[in-house]
Amino acid sequence: MTASSSAPNPAPPQVLLAHHLRQLKLPTFLREYDHVAAQAAREGLDHPRYLLRLAELELIDRERRMVERRIRAAKFPAVKSFDTFDFAAIPSLNKPLTLELARCEYVVARENIIALGNSGTGKTHISLALGLAACQRGFSVAFLTAASLARQLMEARDERRLGRLQAQLAAVKLLIVDELGYVPLSQTGAELLFETFSQRHERGSTIVTSNLPFEEWTSIFGNQRLTGALLDRLTHHVHILEMNGESYRLRQSKARQRRKPQPSEPAPVAEPNENNGV
Repeated sequence: MTASSSAPNPAPPQVLLAHHLRQLKLPTFLREYDHVAAQAAREGLDHPRYLLRLAELELIDRERRMVERRIRAAKFPAVKSFDTFDFAAIPSLNKPLTLELARCEYVVARENIIALGNSGTGKTHISLALGLAACQRGFSVAFLTAASLARQLMEARDERRLGRLQAQLAAVKLLIVDELGYVPLSQTGAELLFETFSQRHERGSTIVTSNLPFEEWTSIFGNQRLTGALLDRLTHHVHILEMNGESYRLRQSKARQRRKPQPSEPAPVAEPNENNGV
């Protein structure tokens, strides 16, 4: 037997190509190269244009996956966009400013947003839409309710990992704290929340939604001095969205009630008479 006949057969080029593309983490190349090659042959594209088309597909798909990862990391309770928000229902909301904020220049400038208004006017929807826009533009986002954030901070303190959690929160480009004022905070929770906001001052952007006007925030934190210091930091560079109006949920409930078919009138009962045997 000759040396050449005993040598192992080389792997087919398709197998080697698939292996190399996986090693290079180019899944779209791997999935699309054969299909794009057929298109390029039909259209008479040269090799550089064929490779350019593949590279563009890989970049588009990679950005999509990165956006999806940022959305998952943000832990939104739901994914909302401005496309489904009824601006006409909340005339107090500055629509041009809100849509301008969706460009996320405030995140680059490390400015804050505070959305104030009575319950059910879409403050959470607006904050989620702004969070989604930030994810799409490449910024890291974290979403928590004020009560949940205060609880996590207290648990982290008790478990001696507060510094690590605070570092994680400080590193996020956009922190969304929803429903401030809906649930009373303990003194410890309020102080830890204040510390979190203070650590982000001029280092990252924060969105806060609240059903209480600023003059009532003392009821949340239980301390006028602490509240004043917090407002001083949050409102230093801030965009305020006023969102007072009828509750979305109440209005939708009324609309559903109006759409319900009304029960038909019962048929009249025949009066007994002497001729029908009743």
